[in-house]
Amino acid sequence: MKIARYHLPDGESRLGRVEGDVLVDISDMPGVGTSLRAILPRLPELREAIEAADGASHALADVVLEAPVDAPQKYLAIGMNYAEHAAEAAAAGIPTPTSQFWFNKQVSCLNAPFGDVVKPDISDELDYEIELAVVIGQRCRHVPVEAARGVIAGYLVANDVSVRDWLAKRSPTFTLGKSFDTHGPLGPWLTTDDEVADPHDLHMVLTVNGEVRQDWTTGDMIYDIYDQIAYLTQVMTLEPGDILATGTPSGIGAPSGRFLKVGDVVRAEIDGLGAIENRIVEEA
Repeated sequence: MKIARYHLPDGESRLGRVEGDVLVDISDMPGVGTSLRAILPRLPELREAIEAADGASHALADVVLEAPVDAPQKYLAIGMNYAEHAAEAAAAGIPTPTSQFWFNKQVSCLNAPFGDVVKPDISDELDYEIELAVVIGQRCRHVPVEAARGVIAGYLVANDVSVRDWLAKRSPTFTLGKSFDTHGPLGPWLTTDDEVADPHDLHMVLTVNGEVRQDWTTGDMIYDIYDQIAYLTQVMTLEPGDILATGTPSGIGAPSGRFLKVGDVVRAEIDGLGAIENRIVEEA
């Protein structure tokens, strides 16, 4: 099942079930409404009704897709979680961690799947990172590895946009360089966990102006998704709607200095989950 947040031009945010190139509105169903985050814990019990919903239909081309999860409490991301990416990061001066390395992307960075990404005037080192993002579906703490899949609601395509000089030079942590406004495009919709046979066997591709920059599979993670959830929940309670970005493969712009420029179009696609596409624009 694929669930999107969307609005019609000049309309309010609503939820819809995605079927191919059509979106079927589900917001008027009993117990659903317009907040995906609110219904995540009840998705299993709502599934049958959502799949049978026959609300107003719209062509996807006629709606504006929004970031699928409304107002998540946390957006956490793991760094250097693919071996080749860790090597290229080391070449760019970022040391390879010896354990899971997590940082925050402040939720104010969230952006729509096809929203413009702003290149800040204060930096010329704007970079891209395709990532598989996990959306938590159940409030959880101290989750064992073998039970971790049970707390996952579904998956998104993410671009962990990064301002490299603020990562390496301007701030001692990753948080600021990862949290500029618009630098968290996500989507295009939530694909529920039951539709993904193995989240560690997905092909991902990122292009810039049609040129392939990243082309890898999620099977190359150093720490898999279930290890990540077990690790994090030793420290904190994860809530429905929390987003975990699970790492990026090699091919980022930093090692070669091929940073993003105004006018570039970045497309990130993961098999079975769809694609997001964002144009780089100058700061107003």
